[in-house]
Amino acid sequence: MIAFDKNFTCTYGVAEQVTPQIRRVVARNPSPFTFHGTGTYIIGQGNVAIVDPGPNNKAHIEAVMGALKDESVTHILVTHTHLDHSPGCRLLKEYTDALTYGYGAHGTGRILRGEAVEEGADKEFAPDIELRHGDIVDGDGWSFECVHTPGHTSNHVCYQLREQQVLFCGDHVMAWATSIISPPDGNLSDYLASLDLLLHRNDQTYWPCHGPHIANPKPFVRSYIRHRQKRMDQIVSCLKQGVDKIDDMVPIMYTALPGSMYPAAARSVLATLIYLIDQGMVASDSPDLNAAFRLAP
Repeated sequence: MIAFDKNFTCTYGVAEQVTPQIRRVVARNPSPFTFHGTGTYIIGQGNVAIVDPGPNNKAHIEAVMGALKDESVTHILVTHTHLDHSPGCRLLKEYTDALTYGYGAHGTGRILRGEAVEEGADKEFAPDIELRHGDIVDGDGWSFECVHTPGHTSNHVCYQLREQQVLFCGDHVMAWATSIISPPDGNLSDYLASLDLLLHRNDQTYWPCHGPHIANPKPFVRSYIRHRQKRMDQIVSCLKQGVDKIDDMVPIMYTALPGSMYPAAARSVLATLIYLIDQGMVASDSPDLNAAFRLAP
């Protein structure tokens, strides 16, 4: 069981000083996927970095820039290219000449492996500077280490504020909910490997883009991994009982979830089924949302 923390309040349009070196402005885009909204982070004083400008929301970008007063934005870091994270870069560029940093355009992680990705997400964003795992971004009194964490998307990156061992983890790990893995760009095998990577790091605190921070991250990451294993066990149980379609599995597996969220849950179930196929545990003639699945011989 994951000990979710939903104790989170914010005032839209106001920069909250969450640590001496970190401010957060939450966008007014609450939803079942974003909780209260996307948190945009301002790091440093004077010459600052911004992590995840957020959605295409002019009022939000004005609030971020209004919090800076006489300060300058020198770096814009993007964790991934979903529509609640990267589109704000285009609005932010109206106020600053700062370069954008990220792993690449949407789907880059899979494209580099010669694989196709779905349409949608922020297809217009491409970083000025492409980063790879282990790269260092230096600023005025602060520096970031790039931690490539594919799974939620193939181009998902976390950024460690090295001076404080603080990890800005985007949507990779969140205190209030699990992260959605939606194929084909979302990939459970990659996601589990990325979670395991975090267990071998020295990050002391996580600051996700949605909801509260995570003060004791490693036990929380382990609970995330156990949760994914539980979902696999539920799928195997369904298949043993002859429940072989995703639409029939979802109500059994997600008993507390409102029906409006079933389509999102279905995509996570598909991601898990694809993982089990890759592991040789499940088979399907055509693994998609409408397919029939069966236990492998």
